[in-house]
Amino acid sequence: MNLYICEICGDAYIGVEKPSDCPFCGAKGSFIKTGSEAQPIAEIKDEISELSKKNLMETLALETRANAIYLCIAGEAKDYQIMKMYKRLAKVELEHAIIATKLLNITLPEIESQNCSSEDLENFRKTIELEDHAVELYKKFAAEASEAHVRKFFGAIMQAEMGHIELIKNYL
Repeated sequence: MNLYICEICGDAYIGVEKPSDCPFCGAKGSFIKTGSEAQPIAEIKDEISELSKKNLMETLALETRANAIYLCIAGEAKDYQIMKMYKRLAKVELEHAIIATKLLNITLPEIESQNCSSEDLENFRKTIELEDHAVELYKKFAAEASEAHVRKFFGAIMQAEMGHIELIKNYL
């Protein structure tokens, strides 16, 4: 068994082989290092610019909303596999929100419940819409970030959200 640590969320994975993506935040495998090599960005306590703070606050709002929507969709799903997929997506979005709070050095706000459809197809379309919006925002936020670790965060979660789009497209 080996210890691997994600440089984005800082969570540890114990296994024989390195996972292809972080099982917690969805970051690509290139961000997963052996225990001694990892330097998680969530642990960096450097000062960040006002623009990065604003962008991280917007990220926090977007990710907590996505978490709540995906939990709603999981609750509405009639298919077990779809329910489990949305429960996992909700956890990944929550992890993104938690990383944003660590970078901002704030506590996670209360997450308000959201409404969703009882129709899978409508929920798949809504998911792609949410994820497309996130990808565009995170691309912009990464370009605006003056801090390397904040830029790395936005780049990593942008890739994770792109993976979510591809996953959902398999169901359309």
